[in-house]
Amino acid sequence: MIYSGLILGFLGSLHCAGMCGPIAFVLPLDRTNAVRRFLQLMGYHAGRITTYALIGVLFGLIGRGLFISGMQQRLSVVLGVIMVLAALFPLIGKAGNNRILAPFYLMVSRVKNALGERLKDRSPATLYTIGFLNGFLPCGLVYMALFGAIAMGSAWQGSLYMALFGMGTIPLMSIAAYSGNFLSVTMRNRLNKAIPYVVILIGVLFVLRGLGLGIPYLSPSDMNLAVKAGADCVTP
Repeated sequence: MIYSGLILGFLGSLHCAGMCGPIAFVLPLDRTNAVRRFLQLMGYHAGRITTYALIGVLFGLIGRGLFISGMQQRLSVVLGVIMVLAALFPLIGKAGNNRILAPFYLMVSRVKNALGERLKDRSPATLYTIGFLNGFLPCGLVYMALFGAIAMGSAWQGSLYMALFGMGTIPLMSIAAYSGNFLSVTMRNRLNKAIPYVVILIGVLFVLRGLGLGIPYLSPSDMNLAVKAGADCVTP
């Protein structure tokens, strides 16, 4: 199941190319040297993956706490259902007017300002920093991936899941950086409409994982998921 992060990232990068593509279009890449441009672009991707991996550690720890309580199998089902429902019934409200979320939007504003400043800088470390900041920008697809990180049940697996998610976005985001605005508005809209189907697919996979239907690798019956709070004692 950990590889579903790579699948979500790759298929979901259709959305990334439409939403985060504008950032890739204006990256301060060296257009005169192909090798240097490639290394700069990989630095940008490395920055994004670093952010995703760090966030994955946090959410993996949250999942770990729930797994120790013996909730791993049920949690996998619940998170899968949430992903499916989120794709079917997106909550597009006027959340920006909510005072509770004001600190979050303030943080996002600061990240955008910092990102804008870095886009003016052409120093070697710039591309990594831009990618690192880019990883903190709000993205519904990233939120879906974080559900997967929670379901992994440990810090390192949550981090790996998010890193694989980031790696999955590399091909299309690289094309966007190299080719510029290669997607028309109409095509972006069509791609965005396809994203919910990708999220639903990943959600169904998590539900199957939690049901333990005896399907090898996909839904093993024993799940190997139960984490006991206490150790078994064996008296010789």
